[in-house]
Amino acid sequence: MFDIASNDPDQSLVDRSSMGERDVHQIGELMNALGGLREAERRLNEAARRYMRLNETDMRALHFLIVTGHAGEQVTPGQLAQHLGISTASTTKLLDRLERGGHVVRAPHPTDRRALTVSITPDTARAARESVGRQQARRVRSAARLSTSERDIVIRFLREMTDDLEGDDPEQIT
Repeated sequence: MFDIASNDPDQSLVDRSSMGERDVHQIGELMNALGGLREAERRLNEAARRYMRLNETDMRALHFLIVTGHAGEQVTPGQLAQHLGISTASTTKLLDRLERGGHVVRAPHPTDRRALTVSITPDTARAARESVGRQQARRVRSAARLSTSERDIVIRFLREMTDDLEGDDPEQIT
Protein backbone atom coordinates (compact mmCIF):
# COMPACT_ATOMS: atom_id res chain seq x y z
CA MET A 1 0.00 0.00 0.00
CA PHE A 2 1.36 3.37 -0.98
CA ASP A 3 0.57 6.69 0.64
CA ILE A 4 2.77 9.70 -0.11
CA ALA A 5 2.18 11.26 3.31
CA SER A 6 3.05 8.01 5.12
CA ASN A 7 6.08 7.25 2.98
CA ASP A 8 7.45 10.79 3.07
CA PRO A 9 5.83 12.61 6.01
CA ASP A 10 8.35 15.47 6.16
CA GLN A 11 8.39 15.96 2.36
CA SER A 12 12.14 15.45 2.24
CA LEU A 13 11.83 13.31 -0.90
CA VAL A 14 8.80 14.80 -2.67
CA ASP A 15 7.77 18.42 -2.22
CA ARG A 16 3.98 18.32 -2.20
CA SER A 17 3.47 22.04 -1.58
CA SER A 18 2.31 22.62 -5.17
CA MET A 19 0.06 19.52 -5.20
CA GLY A 20 -3.57 19.66 -4.31
CA GLU A 21 -5.24 17.05 -2.13
CA ARG A 22 -6.78 15.45 -5.22
CA ASP A 23 -3.33 15.24 -6.88
CA VAL A 24 -1.80 13.57 -3.83
CA HIS A 25 -4.69 11.11 -3.62
CA GLN A 26 -4.59 10.31 -7.35
CA ILE A 27 -0.81 9.82 -7.34
CA GLY A 28 -1.24 7.44 -4.41
CA GLU A 29 -3.89 5.54 -6.36
CA LEU A 30 -1.54 5.36 -9.36
CA MET A 31 1.32 4.04 -7.22
CA ASN A 32 -1.02 1.46 -5.66
CA ALA A 33 -2.20 0.41 -9.13
CA LEU A 34 1.42 -0.03 -10.24
CA GLY A 35 2.10 -2.09 -7.12
CA GLY A 36 -0.93 -4.24 -7.89
CA LEU A 37 0.30 -4.76 -11.44
CA ARG A 38 3.78 -5.73 -10.23
CA GLU A 39 2.29 -8.21 -7.77
CA ALA A 40 -0.02 -9.72 -10.41
CA GLU A 41 2.96 -10.04 -12.79
CA ARG A 42 5.02 -11.67 -10.05
CA ARG A 43 2.29 -14.21 -9.28
CA LEU A 44 1.68 -15.00 -12.96
CA ASN A 45 5.39 -15.35 -13.71
CA GLU A 46 5.84 -17.64 -10.71
CA ALA A 47 2.87 -19.76 -11.82
CA ALA A 48 4.33 -20.03 -15.33
CA ARG A 49 7.72 -21.04 -13.92
CA ARG A 50 6.09 -23.69 -11.71
CA TYR A 51 3.98 -24.95 -14.64
CA MET A 52 7.04 -25.29 -16.83
CA ARG A 53 9.31 -26.32 -13.90
CA LEU A 54 11.93 -23.72 -14.80
CA ASN A 55 13.73 -20.85 -13.10
CA GLU A 56 13.66 -17.20 -14.14
CA THR A 57 16.83 -17.34 -16.26
CA ASP A 58 15.55 -20.47 -18.01
CA MET A 59 12.30 -18.66 -18.81
CA ARG A 60 14.16 -15.62 -20.13
CA ALA A 61 16.26 -17.89 -22.34
CA LEU A 62 13.19 -19.65 -23.72
CA HIS A 63 11.44 -16.33 -24.34
CA PHE A 64 14.45 -15.10 -26.32
CA LEU A 65 14.53 -18.33 -28.34
CA ILE A 66 10.80 -18.09 -29.07
CA VAL A 67 11.00 -14.47 -30.21
CA THR A 68 14.09 -14.99 -32.35
CA GLY A 69 12.66 -18.23 -33.74
CA HIS A 70 9.48 -16.45 -34.81
CA ALA A 71 11.68 -13.85 -36.53
CA GLY A 72 13.48 -16.65 -38.39
CA GLU A 73 16.81 -15.94 -36.70
CA GLN A 74 19.41 -18.54 -35.74
CA VAL A 75 20.65 -18.18 -32.15
CA THR A 76 24.08 -19.30 -31.01
CA PRO A 77 24.96 -20.04 -27.39
CA GLY A 78 27.14 -16.90 -27.41
CA GLN A 79 24.22 -14.73 -28.51
CA LEU A 80 22.07 -16.25 -25.79
CA ALA A 81 24.79 -15.57 -23.20
CA GLN A 82 24.99 -11.96 -24.32
CA HIS A 83 21.23 -11.52 -24.18
CA LEU A 84 21.00 -13.01 -20.70
CA GLY A 85 24.08 -11.19 -19.43
CA ILE A 86 25.71 -14.39 -18.20
CA SER A 87 29.04 -16.07 -18.93
CA THR A 88 29.46 -18.64 -21.68
CA ALA A 89 30.21 -21.25 -18.99
CA SER A 90 26.89 -20.46 -17.27
CA THR A 91 25.17 -20.60 -20.65
CA THR A 92 26.59 -24.07 -21.28
CA LYS A 93 25.21 -25.25 -17.92
CA LEU A 94 21.85 -23.62 -18.66
CA LEU A 95 21.67 -25.25 -22.10
CA ASP A 96 22.70 -28.64 -20.71
CA ARG A 97 19.87 -28.38 -18.15
CA LEU A 98 17.31 -27.20 -20.73
CA GLU A 99 18.36 -29.87 -23.21
CA ARG A 100 18.11 -32.63 -20.55
CA GLY A 101 14.62 -31.34 -19.75
CA GLY A 102 13.58 -31.57 -23.40
CA HIS A 103 13.17 -27.80 -23.77
CA VAL A 104 15.86 -26.99 -26.34
CA VAL A 105 17.94 -28.69 -28.99
CA ARG A 106 21.41 -27.77 -30.15
CA ALA A 107 22.29 -28.32 -33.79
CA PRO A 108 25.16 -27.44 -36.12
CA HIS A 109 24.97 -23.89 -37.46
CA PRO A 110 23.85 -23.98 -41.11
CA THR A 111 26.64 -21.68 -42.35
CA ASP A 112 29.37 -21.84 -39.68
CA ARG A 113 30.73 -25.33 -39.03
CA ARG A 114 32.40 -24.12 -35.81
CA ALA A 115 29.17 -22.91 -34.24
CA LEU A 116 25.98 -24.40 -32.86
CA THR A 117 22.45 -23.06 -32.94
CA VAL A 118 19.92 -23.40 -30.16
CA SER A 119 16.19 -23.72 -30.70
CA ILE A 120 13.17 -24.46 -28.56
CA THR A 121 11.37 -27.79 -28.87
CA PRO A 122 7.78 -27.89 -30.16
CA ASP A 123 6.48 -29.27 -26.83
CA THR A 124 8.09 -26.45 -24.85
CA ALA A 125 6.87 -23.87 -27.38
CA ARG A 126 3.32 -25.19 -26.84
CA ALA A 127 3.69 -25.10 -23.05
CA ALA A 128 5.04 -21.54 -23.20
CA ARG A 129 2.17 -20.49 -25.43
CA GLU A 130 -0.33 -21.98 -22.98
CA SER A 131 1.19 -20.24 -19.96
CA VAL A 132 3.12 -17.12 -20.89
CA GLY A 133 1.28 -16.62 -24.19
CA ARG A 134 -2.06 -16.44 -22.42
CA GLN A 135 -0.66 -13.83 -20.03
CA GLN A 136 0.54 -11.74 -22.95
CA ALA A 137 -2.85 -12.01 -24.64
CA ARG A 138 -4.48 -10.57 -21.50
CA ARG A 139 -2.05 -7.64 -21.55
CA VAL A 140 -2.82 -6.98 -25.22
CA ARG A 141 -6.58 -7.06 -24.56
CA SER A 142 -6.17 -4.56 -21.71
CA ALA A 143 -4.13 -2.23 -23.90
CA ALA A 144 -6.61 -2.59 -26.77
CA ARG A 145 -9.41 -1.28 -24.53
CA LEU A 146 -7.63 2.08 -24.33
CA SER A 147 -7.98 4.76 -26.97
CA THR A 148 -4.95 5.75 -29.02
CA SER A 149 -4.49 8.93 -26.98
CA GLU A 150 -4.82 7.02 -23.70
CA ARG A 151 -2.17 4.53 -24.85
CA ASP A 152 0.11 7.44 -25.79
CA ILE A 153 -0.22 8.85 -22.26
CA VAL A 154 0.43 5.46 -20.64
CA ILE A 155 3.43 4.84 -22.91
CA ARG A 156 4.90 8.23 -22.07
CA PHE A 157 4.32 7.74 -18.34
CA LEU A 158 5.85 4.25 -18.27
CA ARG A 159 8.87 5.31 -20.33
CA GLU A 160 9.47 8.37 -18.14
CA MET A 161 9.12 6.30 -14.97
CA THR A 162 11.50 3.69 -16.38
CA ASP A 163 14.02 6.40 -17.25
CA ASP A 164 13.68 7.92 -13.77
CA LEU A 165 14.15 4.55 -12.07
CA GLU A 166 17.07 3.54 -14.28
CA GLY A 167 18.72 6.86 -13.48
CA ASP A 168 19.23 5.56 -9.95
CA ASP A 169 22.28 3.40 -9.35
CA PRO A 170 20.94 0.32 -7.53
CA GLU A 171 24.21 0.16 -5.61
CA GLN A 172 23.63 3.73 -4.38
CA ILE A 173 20.17 3.38 -2.82
CA THR A 174 20.99 5.80 -0.02
